[in-house]
Amino acid sequence: MAMRKHDNDAFKYLYMHYKNSLLSVILTFINDEETANDILQEVFITAWKNVDKYDEAKGRLFTWLHTLARNTSINTLRSKNFKVKYKNENLADYVYNIEQKDPFLQNINIIGLRKQVQMLRGEYKAVLELSYFKGYTQEEIAQSLEIPIGTVKTRLRNALIELRKQFV
Repeated sequence: MAMRKHDNDAFKYLYMHYKNSLLSVILTFINDEETANDILQEVFITAWKNVDKYDEAKGRLFTWLHTLARNTSINTLRSKNFKVKYKNENLADYVYNIEQKDPFLQNINIIGLRKQVQMLRGEYKAVLELSYFKGYTQEEIAQSLEIPIGTVKTRLRNALIELRKQFV
């Protein structure tokens, strides 16, 4: 097998023929395309470095790569960094993700976001208005509302949780 010799052409062939299949496996676990592409890269690097661990007697190369992709995806989901990243997703990213899932909802007025924000508690509404609709940074919100930055972050996160409940 040419890959065991770390032949670059073999690696290119492998990548070109398996990237789409492996990416679809990863996307069944990870809903973020950027993260999924990072995992795909990690899978190929792992395969390159550990090609000696592949045993042809135990199965096909694709099966081994599929298992690597699956396990790497699961490990990513379980990782603390992944959990923190998606627990603290900012409002702009959340709205962008909603728009990507349903291209007919391109305008915040169409999806009723402003109306939904107005229904939130006053403290949530204030930070969302400043953050999303006026483009303030978290530091600027803290200064404007005269509250600690940690409070701003907590309120934004809690506001997102409340908004998710309304849209799901």
